[in-house]
Amino acid sequence: MNISADMSIDRKDDMVTPPKKGLFIALLLLACIVLTGLAFILWWIPYIGLTNIHQDLPFILAVVFGCIVLFGLGGALTLVFTIVRGKNLFFNRKIRGVVIRILFPLLVVVGRFIGVSTKEIRRSFVAVNNRLVLAEAKKVSPEKLLLLVPHCLQNHECTLRITGDVNNCKGCGKCKIKDLVELAHKYNIPTFVATGGTLARKIVSERKSEVIIGVACEQDLTSGIQHSYPIPVFGILNQRPFGPCYDTDIDINLVKKGISTFLDCKVD
Repeated sequence: MNISADMSIDRKDDMVTPPKKGLFIALLLLACIVLTGLAFILWWIPYIGLTNIHQDLPFILAVVFGCIVLFGLGGALTLVFTIVRGKNLFFNRKIRGVVIRILFPLLVVVGRFIGVSTKEIRRSFVAVNNRLVLAEAKKVSPEKLLLLVPHCLQNHECTLRITGDVNNCKGCGKCKIKDLVELAHKYNIPTFVATGGTLARKIVSERKSEVIIGVACEQDLTSGIQHSYPIPVFGILNQRPFGPCYDTDIDINLVKKGISTFLDCKVD
């Protein structure tokens, strides 16, 4: 098979390895340390000036900053315990919102300062998000579960249009679309193929699903998780043996894991 030069990238780098939750946790703890240091500096700098106003002001300011730091550390530890234990602690949905809306953008910035690639942070973010989604483990009826996959899973030689209707697949077996369609039919799960983020968001908006199993690359999955919130998204990274957006692959067992978890049934 001849692949163009712009697609000839390091295959080892593009074969998806299991994302590591530890990176996200490490960056989170680093961010806590940095914020603690900043809080101390913000208290120490005006220390001399504040005593001239009132001798108790430095102590009052230290208590205020201390409470802020303790609140932040408490939230971070709650998140870490939820990730590690995989169990719903306190308000899991709110924790997931904090991770998606606040911590992920913050940790991207922290990662850049210490030389961690955005791609690796995204992979870790997807793994952490999945842990929180599984901890919540919301059970839904089949019609409320949405399976959303990228068009690059389709074999490049296939001439059938499946973005409008995945049932147009003839089941030749050259790509994993066949397996996904079989799962969709067997468990009555709405399944759609998206050509990009805009179409994916449109499908999510129209379907009014309660849980999403999404397959995509790091960037698209991260974006999808953010835009779909508060709907829980179980993210599955695709495999790219030939480069991005070209004859990609998927671990069907991960899809089955998602289906069995959210439908509360055993998937063969």
